[in-house]
Amino acid sequence: MVSFVLPTMNEEAGIKECIQRATRALEELEVTGEIIVSDDSTDATPEIARAMGAVVVEPDAPGYGYAYRYAFNTARGELIVMGDGDTTYNFEELPKLLNRLSETDADIVLGSRLAGEIKDGAMPPLHKYIGNPLLTWFLNTFYDAGVSDAHSGFRVVRKEALERLELESDGMEFASEMIMDAASKGLTIEEVPITYHEREGEATLESFTDGWRHVKFMLVNSPGYLFSLPGIVLGIIGSLIMGLGYTGTSVAGQPFGIHSLIAGSLLTLLSYHIGSFGLLSEISSDPIQESRDPITKWVRQHFTLERGILVGVGLISIGSLMVGIFLSRWIQSGFIVLPPLRGDIVAFTLIVVGIQTIFGSFFMSILSNE
Repeated sequence: MVSFVLPTMNEEAGIKECIQRATRALEELEVTGEIIVSDDSTDATPEIARAMGAVVVEPDAPGYGYAYRYAFNTARGELIVMGDGDTTYNFEELPKLLNRLSETDADIVLGSRLAGEIKDGAMPPLHKYIGNPLLTWFLNTFYDAGVSDAHSGFRVVRKEALERLELESDGMEFASEMIMDAASKGLTIEEVPITYHEREGEATLESFTDGWRHVKFMLVNSPGYLFSLPGIVLGIIGSLIMGLGYTGTSVAGQPFGIHSLIAGSLLTLLSYHIGSFGLLSEISSDPIQESRDPITKWVRQHFTLERGILVGVGLISIGSLMVGIFLSRWIQSGFIVLPPLRGDIVAFTLIVVGIQTIFGSFFMSILSNE
């Protein structure tokens, strides 16, 4: 059995044609099916859908993603077909998606607009050449999804695969969440080229608002890319600049001096802050994609409050020993020869990082209930 699920909001101009196409697809495939319209309209969309034999459900909360999640509870099919009710997708192309599903034993098959044909006027140039390709690139980079059109609304999902996914978003980011969660769980995602048509009725998509929701959702669910990786990169750069500044090394004839040392110290402290956010995010939340870098993974596996305190005390001790040596030399000189500024910067950088490590370890222990 195949269940079509169509989320609608004021789609009276196109819902009739969409249901007709879905019905013809089911007839061509000679399979039992149902068409579920998850509706949040103020126009005649639900009346038209019911008159054509569709099952109309009315979610008790707004949102594109919530409309889908609400309707999934009603769907009885072994295969769930997702699509919009605005005629942009020709549901008579469904056999192509089901053939790919059968041939590859995939869990999800997407109808790729970007790999297929986009009719004139069907997609704004901003979405076609920038928005959708960029969002797809982000998703592939962060989650290894390996798809060409991550935000296509025409999809076939096996019911058993859908039950494995932990879908929670209510808005347009639902399209991203499904691919992200499927990729992180190792589900097989395939694609087939489709034709994307001009919609009937008024568009409800808000380009920048909805685009930002996708990007934000991808970032907050991948703390490794949001926090850990930038923290590591800044830490390497900061430490390198500190080393060059402390030794006074020249590069291409330009010496690294005290100003470089200060900049390196600040970058190192900043990297520690950002990297800590990555650890704390993974402990306090349940991101779809956990950090993959070896440093974060090692800390997660071996962290205990006692070890964190020990590391912090060690850093503070080294920095304090350096400060003690410099202070002793200053006293011996009769308070005339000031301590070396380079050494002071390194010493106090170590002390600050040590103090952060101790308090951060307590905070991590609280979050992880250890």
